[in-house]
Amino acid sequence: MTKEQQDWLRLHLTCGLGRVGLIRLMEAFGSVTAILAAGANAWQQKAGIRPAVAAALPASHDPQLLETVQRLETIGVSIVTLWDQQHYPAALRTIYDPPALLYVLGELPEQQAFAVVGARRASRSGRRLTAEICAELAARNITVVSGLARGIDSAAHQGALETGRTVAVLGCGIDLIYPPENTRLAQRIVATGAILSEYPPGTPPLAGHFPGRNRIISGLAKGVLIVEAAGKSGSLLTADFALEQGREVFAVPGPVYSQTSGGVNRLLKDGAHLVTEARDILDVLWPGTAVDLPILDGDPLSDRLSNEQLTVYQSLGEEPLHIDELARKCRLTAMELSATLLHLELEGGAEQLPGMRYIRKRTPRHRGGL
Repeated sequence: MTKEQQDWLRLHLTCGLGRVGLIRLMEAFGSVTAILAAGANAWQQKAGIRPAVAAALPASHDPQLLETVQRLETIGVSIVTLWDQQHYPAALRTIYDPPALLYVLGELPEQQAFAVVGARRASRSGRRLTAEICAELAARNITVVSGLARGIDSAAHQGALETGRTVAVLGCGIDLIYPPENTRLAQRIVATGAILSEYPPGTPPLAGHFPGRNRIISGLAKGVLIVEAAGKSGSLLTADFALEQGREVFAVPGPVYSQTSGGVNRLLKDGAHLVTEARDILDVLWPGTAVDLPILDGDPLSDRLSNEQLTVYQSLGEEPLHIDELARKCRLTAMELSATLLHLELEGGAEQLPGMRYIRKRTPRHRGGL
């Protein structure tokens, strides 16, 4: 972490100094060095920052500050500010209230992005369609943006990782992964894409943080797809932000009597683009690219599997298969099969259904277009 990034961290850890305060200080002083060199009186006179807030600025040798710097350096976090013309996402800069500061783990892709969010308690079919759509988009160098939540968000990241890159936006500090069961998924995301947050390190995943997270998700993208959302779902906030930001809104229709269909069906009534496959998105945002942009040839997962894992993977299909039947088919012990299935699930190649049944998750193949 550079000295300038440490200075920004010091400012950001100042109690009571939020996004607006940081922007006012930069407008008044022009650089983080000048801000820190000015005293409380100058902060108040030039930027309207109360003396009590200025007095809360951590000292450069503050133990908590130094501990936070060390923790961020250990995990490889960088800090990108709104005034960084090279690294700050260009699309995010155009929204009404862009974050003044981003904590980034990984590397933000420069390619165009598309956001996908939805229900945490998603159906199997919803998760599967989400993964397939995101894999098709990512195969065309479109970064998939989502929120690392359970359900649809996780499926979006997993699908994109099969063929390309994805970005996860957190509603907590960059040094926390929520939900914790997505820690492995987060590691895979960072390997090719990025995880980011506007909240200071150590910030817990409180409910009030997620609307701010949602505006970043839509702000990074050219459009937003909502998959499975109830009438009062938080995913609908992302759609609202998208409309305010001039982004296109898409939705997957759902059964009328399903609890997770009220929100998406209302979006469709209000004019959202109906989506049942990736082509529906490409035709609106990237017309003409459904055939022109490349699709991965073959199955990229097969090349990464051992012989035993490949045997199980190829034994799975569209129809659910009970674990006992799968064990007989592959001639594996229960312990061997369980370990292999867990690996395939983490790699996005298998999905467990109720009743200890498994299916194979589809991966994009060359079809000469969608």
